[in-house]
Amino acid sequence: MRLPLFLAVLVAALVAATQAAAYPWPVKPFNKQHPIRANFGDPRTVFQLALFQNGIEGPGSFQFHNGIDIAAPDGTDVYPVVSGTAVLLDAESIAVKTNDGRVFQYFHIVPVVENGAQVVAQHTLLGYIKHGAGHVHLTEIRGFRVWNPLAKGGIAPYRDTTAPTVAEVIFRRGSTLQELDPLGVCGQISLVADAFDTPQIKISGSFAAFPIAPALVRWTLRRVGSGQVISYRTIAADFRGTLPLEPDFWRIYARGTYQNAPRFGLRQYNLMPGRFLYNLTPPGGLDTRTLPNGVYQVSVQAIDMRGNTRTLNRRFTIVNQPGGTKTGAEAGCPNPPPPAPPSAP
Repeated sequence: MRLPLFLAVLVAALVAATQAAAYPWPVKPFNKQHPIRANFGDPRTVFQLALFQNGIEGPGSFQFHNGIDIAAPDGTDVYPVVSGTAVLLDAESIAVKTNDGRVFQYFHIVPVVENGAQVVAQHTLLGYIKHGAGHVHLTEIRGFRVWNPLAKGGIAPYRDTTAPTVAEVIFRRGSTLQELDPLGVCGQISLVADAFDTPQIKISGSFAAFPIAPALVRWTLRRVGSGQVISYRTIAADFRGTLPLEPDFWRIYARGTYQNAPRFGLRQYNLMPGRFLYNLTPPGGLDTRTLPNGVYQVSVQAIDMRGNTRTLNRRFTIVNQPGGTKTGAEAGCPNPPPPAPPSAP
């Protein structure tokens, strides 16, 4: 009898510990899920050049979103999710340092607490959402790395029953944005996935149709009919725990990516949904000449923080050929077709 009793106590303790590790939402009601309008890992892009100046391929500021944006009306009260010491970061943000070494940051709020104040979770008012923000940004820091607040032991309750979407797989020439016909590819190519998720709770206003990033994007490459597996569940993007380093932005996201309501040059496109493209192949792409000719299938999976999964399968044909003698041709690939003759006057 003692063993079953011991096991029951142990299970109860483990459940209690798991529940204790989680923390509530920073806005009321604390024990109810609120809409999230931006995910951990979403692209943050500010392009220096205008769209008509080919700004999408140009320089700018590119970062991963380091928290979640919890949608709430302007003026909504914001409370700490874990007790600790308040640190005023600036006129619109507060950090709370906890006794266990974590740091929680709250952005886009008007602070009402003093620097150094001891704050209590769900009781001490930190501030309220500033005019025009429509959300509070929550960042969790463990050690020296930011952490996904939706991960196990994070914000609760959090339920998600919708699967992300893999919209398409794009085949490109090398590291360029030139798209290829998948019915016949050769040489250095890049495989890019267009994938996104949608919020579990619908967002109102201009963010209603905006995408958010999946937690995980991975891919498999097989040769059809042979059983040959070239790549199996290779991870393209993984935001389930922490973030990649900032210099890795264009290793994770592919060119052609831009954030929701993107900025190009001096113009902000407030009603434009973002486009999230993920590099499947590593820098330099895939050299088809290392593979035999034939039909291949790439399978891309997009997965959210609760394991909901969507898969897209796309086939393409490799047509390596000896030759490549004409100027501009890629060795081992068919020569490009000759230019069309000029039209008669």
